[in-house]
Amino acid sequence: MSLLTKKIFRSIFIYAAIAVMLTITIMVVLMNRLGYETLDDRLRTETNVLAHGVERSGAGFLSDADLGCVDAVLISEDGYIIFAENEKLTGRRADYPEAKAARREGSGSTSKFSFISSQTEINCAVRLRDGSVLRTSARPHSIMTLYGGFLGSALFLLGTALLTAILLARFISKKIMKPINSINLENPKMKRAYPELKPLLKRLRAQNSKVKIQMEELRHSREQFEAITESMSEGLVFVSPKFMILSCNSGALKLLDAPSGCEGISVFSLNNTDSFRHCVQNAAGGKRSDCILEINGENRQIIASPSRNHSMVNGVVIFIMDVTEHQQLETMRREFTSNVSHELKTPLTTIYGISDMLANGLVKQEDVQKFGGNIRSESERLITLINDIVSLSKLDEGAVPEENEPVDLYALSDEIIGRLKMAADEKKVSFRLRGDHVTYVGNRVILDEIVFNLCDNAVKYNKDGGRVDVKISHIPKYALITVSDTGVGIPEYSLNRIFERFYRVDKSRSGKIKGTGLGLSIVKHGVMYHNGDIHAESTVGEGTTFTVKLPVEKSSDKAE
Repeated sequence: MSLLTKKIFRSIFIYAAIAVMLTITIMVVLMNRLGYETLDDRLRTETNVLAHGVERSGAGFLSDADLGCVDAVLISEDGYIIFAENEKLTGRRADYPEAKAARREGSGSTSKFSFISSQTEINCAVRLRDGSVLRTSARPHSIMTLYGGFLGSALFLLGTALLTAILLARFISKKIMKPINSINLENPKMKRAYPELKPLLKRLRAQNSKVKIQMEELRHSREQFEAITESMSEGLVFVSPKFMILSCNSGALKLLDAPSGCEGISVFSLNNTDSFRHCVQNAAGGKRSDCILEINGENRQIIASPSRNHSMVNGVVIFIMDVTEHQQLETMRREFTSNVSHELKTPLTTIYGISDMLANGLVKQEDVQKFGGNIRSESERLITLINDIVSLSKLDEGAVPEENEPVDLYALSDEIIGRLKMAADEKKVSFRLRGDHVTYVGNRVILDEIVFNLCDNAVKYNKDGGRVDVKISHIPKYALITVSDTGVGIPEYSLNRIFERFYRVDKSRSGKIKGTGLGLSIVKHGVMYHNGDIHAESTVGEGTTFTVKLPVEKSSDKAE
């Protein structure tokens, strides 16, 4: 039973019970009043009958008469009691109000309630012809005495009435509530409703329409939010103050290598390492925190920030990023700085040492030319290194001017082979240029560095008497430059690192070969500048082949 139904039931029952009790009380009062009026009439009649008998037969009539419950007193004209059933009253002076009224008016009556006996005494007096007064009195039974005989029946009737009131109250309350309970709150109809409820139902329908619009807007906003977060490669997790996941995108699950279906579970089920736990707990305490996690060999940066409502922290927002490449670049930057320092220090140390010997006259005159040649060689090496670093830095920063022009790759390769002829002759390495005159729109300086470094490495790391094949060709939408050698080759484990700066496959061997260790890095960045791709294949002891693919359409767009 609903609260409203209980209130209606209670109200109906109370009012029905009050009505029953009032009805019974009124009936009792009316019956009591009617009883007194009847008794008063009867007493008057009996008094007149007794008065008529006394006038005919004298006071002895009262002694012989059967008075029943009526007390009779005969009072003389001068106010003394002539006859009384209670002989102790005989001869006493009577001072009854009703007797005085009878002497004046011929008859009189009074009634008086006694709290001691809980009874009402009715008195009646009439004046006789001889001036004496006959007074009668009667004490009717009390209400409890009158109705004590049928008290059990009355209580039964009262109980029946109350039970009937309970059943009726229950039935009526349910009947009243039935139309209200049957109202469809989502789509309330006016026809079957109580007229008093129509204003409420109108407001309810208006409120439902407003709520429906707001829910639709909320659903649309949630869909937009989910679409945005799902399109993020970064991870985003919302956490309650009790560390339960409220929402998370697929990026977070992927980056943390966690299973799907994470909502409603502990955030530490995503990752339970001390670093992650400490980071999230700090954010829950109101302090922004971050850490780096290593997951499956990759680095993830966790940024946990507290979500505040006024001054209270009501949750945590966790942002997850893949910083593997950033960490690798940072490592490469440190290695690059270290390698540059080393590569610059070596020729400078040599130049300083020889210069110091020359300045102090420690070199024989016939050796001066030799030492001067060493200084020039190391200076050339230093200048080449600086030039390579500057070129690589420009490619990194995108500072190369976009001076694109049509370049005949075949003719450019032929020119570069001519510049390398002296170095190739020293190792008895032969060049062979094949292919087509493919015109490519690009930066001539960068294209020159790409082909030159590939051919220069092919000579440096070739065998004495080896061969270098250069082929220029094209396929749909791409221009191809292929440089192959018959040199020492590159181990498979090093193929994915040869484009790193200052990386040497065999440091003991490469130390004897002139070079800065930046050639292939310049090649890679030059190819990337032209939106191209470079691929290397090698077999140790047999040689290496580099293939450069340059997109023709993108180069044309760049030229425009």
